[in-house]
Amino acid sequence: MPLANALGKNRYLSVLRDAFMLAFPLTMFGSIVVVITNLPFLSDSTKAMLTELLGNGQNATMSIMTLFVTFGIGYYLSKSYDVEGIFGGAVSFASFLILTPFVATAAGGEEVSGVLALDRLGAKGMFIGMIAAFLAAEIYCRVTKRGWQIKMPEGVPPAVMKSFSALIPAVLTLSVFLIINAVMTGVFHANLHDVVYEIIQKPLTGLGSSLPATLLALFLVQFLWFFGLHGQIIVNSVMDPIWNTLMLDNLEAYQHGRELPHIITKPFMETFTVGLGGSGMTLAVVVLLAFVLKKKQYKDIGRLALAPGIFNVNEPVIFGLPIVLNATILIPWVLAPLVVTTLNYLVMAAGIVPPPTGVSVPWTVPIVASGVLATNSWLGGALQVVDFFIVALIWYPFLRALDRQKENPILKIKTRQEPGSEV
Repeated sequence: MPLANALGKNRYLSVLRDAFMLAFPLTMFGSIVVVITNLPFLSDSTKAMLTELLGNGQNATMSIMTLFVTFGIGYYLSKSYDVEGIFGGAVSFASFLILTPFVATAAGGEEVSGVLALDRLGAKGMFIGMIAAFLAAEIYCRVTKRGWQIKMPEGVPPAVMKSFSALIPAVLTLSVFLIINAVMTGVFHANLHDVVYEIIQKPLTGLGSSLPATLLALFLVQFLWFFGLHGQIIVNSVMDPIWNTLMLDNLEAYQHGRELPHIITKPFMETFTVGLGGSGMTLAVVVLLAFVLKKKQYKDIGRLALAPGIFNVNEPVIFGLPIVLNATILIPWVLAPLVVTTLNYLVMAAGIVPPPTGVSVPWTVPIVASGVLATNSWLGGALQVVDFFIVALIWYPFLRALDRQKENPILKIKTRQEPGSEV
C-alpha cells in the first residue's frame, strides 16, 4: 500500500495522466472521423472520397497527439509548482519542436525540407515528446522560482506583465534545447527523435505489447482494487504512454491498409477489459447477482448496479457486494480478467478476430457496440459476448458459495455484575 500510494500521488505520473486526458476529447473526435471514413459496408471509392473530405479531422487530432501531450505536460507540471501554466505548456511544446527534424520523406524517397512528418508528431515522437516536455517544464519552473524574471511596474496590464515575467525563463529553457539539437545535428549527425525511438521507445513498446507484461499489469490492477485502491489509476499512469503509442501505430497502419502491428493497445485494454462492466469485467457478476442468486441483499445489489454496469461503471458492486477485502471472491476477481485477456490475445493472434484498429472508443460504451467499433468488425462484439459468459462461468461457483453462507450470528457479550454496581 505505501508503494501504491506513492505511485498514485507521484507528481510526474499524475501530470502524465492529466496530459493524456487533455488530449482525450481530441482523440475521440479523430476516432469518430476514422470510424465514419472506414465503415465496413462502404465501397473503396466511397471510403477514398470520405477520407479526402474528412481526413483532416483525424490528421489534426489523433495523428498529432504528441503535440497536445507535450503542451499538457508543461501546463500541468508548471501548475503543480504554482507557476503560470500556460507559458510552461507553450515552452514544453516549443522545446519538443526544436528537437523535431523539419524534414519529411516524399513518396518517391526524396527528402523535403521545411515540413513536419505526421509520424514524428504522433506515435513515433511520443516518448521524445514526453521527455522533452518534462525536462523543459522543470527547467522553466526552476528558473522562474529563482526569481530570474523581468519585473514590470504596477499599472501594466496583467497579460503584458506575465509575458515579460516568462521571457527570461522561456529564453533560457529554449536555448538549452537549441544547443542540444545543434550538438546532435552538427557533431553526431543524428536527431534525438531517432535515438530515443530506437533506444527507449521500441524496447518499451515491445515489452508493453507482450502478453506477459499485460497480464502482470492486469494482476496488479485487480490486486490493488481488492484493497480498495484504484488499480487503474495507479497502474495505467505507468502503462498508458506505452499503450497509447501502440494505439497510434495501429491507427497509422490501418489508415494505409497495412497489417496491424499490435494486439495489445489502449483500445484493447479499454474494450476487452474495462468494456465488460468496468475493472474486473463485472457486468456478468452483476447479472448473476440480480437474476441468479437467491439472497435478497445480493439481488438488490445486482439490480442497483446493473444500470451503471452496462456503461462500465462498477463502483456500486465493488464497494456494495463488496469485492473489496472479500476473501471469498478474491480468486475469480483476479483470475477472470487474466483468463479472458489471454483468450482474446490468442484469438486475435490466430487471426480469428481482428485486433483493434487504433480507433479510441470511450470506455463507457456498452458491450458489443464497443467491440464492433474498436475492431471495425462484428467479430469484436461477438468476442465480448463470449468473454461475458466465460467471466460468468468463472464467478458462478464462488457467488453460489457466497449465497449459501449463513449470516454471522450476533455476538452476545456476557458481563458479570458486581454486588451494588450498575451495568
